[in-house]
Amino acid sequence: MDARLTLLSVIVPTLNEAQGIRAALEALAPLRARGHEIIVVDGGSADGTGALAQPLCDRVVQSARGRALQMNAGARAATGDALLFLHADTRLPVQADELILQALRFSTWGRFDVEIESGRSLLKVVACAMNLRSRLTGIATGDQAIFVRRDVFAGFPEIALMEDIAFSAAMKRGGRPACLRSRAVTSARRWESRGVLRTIVLMWRLRLLYFLGAAPERLARLYDA
Repeated sequence: MDARLTLLSVIVPTLNEAQGIRAALEALAPLRARGHEIIVVDGGSADGTGALAQPLCDRVVQSARGRALQMNAGARAATGDALLFLHADTRLPVQADELILQALRFSTWGRFDVEIESGRSLLKVVACAMNLRSRLTGIATGDQAIFVRRDVFAGFPEIALMEDIAFSAAMKRGGRPACLRSRAVTSARRWESRGVLRTIVLMWRLRLLYFLGAAPERLARLYDA
């Protein structure tokens, strides 16, 4: 057990999140008050996201657009013993810092279970399936708020899509993740904007194509279509 892990750096990649960035960072205020570091990495927002974030975080880092590029830029700027990569539309469970730092005394990386914020029964099933699949495979997704010890972090593969899957596969070689049952709550906006069933089919298709060797750039075009 390593008692030296005390400081957490929360890295939030953003792109045009002006509508929700204040609420996202206000939700992290208790962590910041306990001495942890909040870093927003903006990928070129055109809606003033960075300016809105500035007073509510420790640092705003400007980066080229791309979630992997942004998360790696945030990690380079971080000073914490552990790194937590958090989507702007995801909220952490209470006392997430204690849960993470305790887990990282026994594991090098991990993630939370996820809950999709929606009254739709189908999305509750989707979240349960995501959590079960992750527990069985040791693969974590970005929605699950991936965390890692800084001293073992070698960066996310800087690919256009599936960076979380590629990162998990690499990290698994050194040990399975800590799978915390406390839930991070993520927005349903991605699912509801496209249609729930359509999004389920799309995500499974993208994942299958990725494992069959499709280029991440092609997958990103399909995702954005």
